[in-house]
Amino acid sequence: MVDPRVTKLAELLSTHCCALGPEDGVLIHAFDIPAEAVAEVVRVAQGTGARVAVRLESGVVRRQMMIGMTDSNASMHADIEKFEMEQMTAYIALRGSDNYAEQSDVPGEILTMWQRLYTTPVVFGVRVPKTKWVALRWPTSSMAQQANMSTFAFEKFYFDVCTLDYKRMERASVPLKALMEKTDQVHILGPGTDLKFSIKGIGAVACSGNRNIPDGECFSAPVIDSMNGTIQYNTVSLYQGTEYKDIRYVVRDGKIVEATAGANTDKLNAILDTDPGARYFGEWSFGYNPYVLHPMKDTLFDEKIAGSFHLTPGNAYDPPGGNGNKSSIHWDTVCIQRPDYGGGEIWFDGRLVRKDGLFVLPELEGLNPDRLG
Repeated sequence: MVDPRVTKLAELLSTHCCALGPEDGVLIHAFDIPAEAVAEVVRVAQGTGARVAVRLESGVVRRQMMIGMTDSNASMHADIEKFEMEQMTAYIALRGSDNYAEQSDVPGEILTMWQRLYTTPVVFGVRVPKTKWVALRWPTSSMAQQANMSTFAFEKFYFDVCTLDYKRMERASVPLKALMEKTDQVHILGPGTDLKFSIKGIGAVACSGNRNIPDGECFSAPVIDSMNGTIQYNTVSLYQGTEYKDIRYVVRDGKIVEATAGANTDKLNAILDTDPGARYFGEWSFGYNPYVLHPMKDTLFDEKIAGSFHLTPGNAYDPPGGNGNKSSIHWDTVCIQRPDYGGGEIWFDGRLVRKDGLFVLPELEGLNPDRLG
């Protein structure tokens, strides 16, 4: 018997997230997901009348593929999967893992090559701009360990977070989107952070369960050459199988001119040297999911933490909300500004918008945890 929480989530993915109908072709792309769960997502998607395709993958197999990956092999993958994606109008990614560090021993130069030859043309070239897509993790004992929770407690947390009232969030985010669209100067202050930049003319996108699950963010991007100052992140970020902590950037005229991350400083700078766009920022976003309060080294959850923001080196989304920066990386890195993480402030055009993780303007208070939760 299928867990009714899985059915509820499958219905959210097919209706609210992707709005599937008879005119759609949807690819369900599953990594290490229980077969009965994938089958339920397929069943619900079929019920909308959509044409359904399925791709099943394994993290263990993917690691071996990457260990021996060559330029020509990566290009072959890209050609096949780009063609496949071009047949689709929608994409649902279900990403499970028994070991979040499965790719930690894949050489960095292979990961960089994969980003350039596969990710850029397939993900950034077709999937993101040309399909209705949604991506989510799947609850596993490995994720429960990352969150320092029992498997039972984590599963409850997961389904509560993923199936919250996104319609309420959508309504509450309207004033923030409008405010960001008319803002010029942003000033962020916090421990180790004093950063100024412009978002004038970039636009903003409020995300309420339409692309990522869980959701709860409103993003824009800095005018590419407008950023100056320092940013000190206070969460551990897992990227390409490696944990990075104490990430600190010095930014001048939009470019990261100094980057440190403790023992992984060299690896950090190697990633930022992937291509010219990697040292510029392609996204800046508020996080406000009321159920996600602490980092668990999983970007899809961490970037939605209530009272956080993320500032992302690398590729920008298309307008609105994008600044035109192009890169094969897109690294959402999170800073939490609640008092238990050191506090902080965000100002728009000289007006305080959020203090210590809580929105202070009356029209934005509907995004605070006590109103969304």
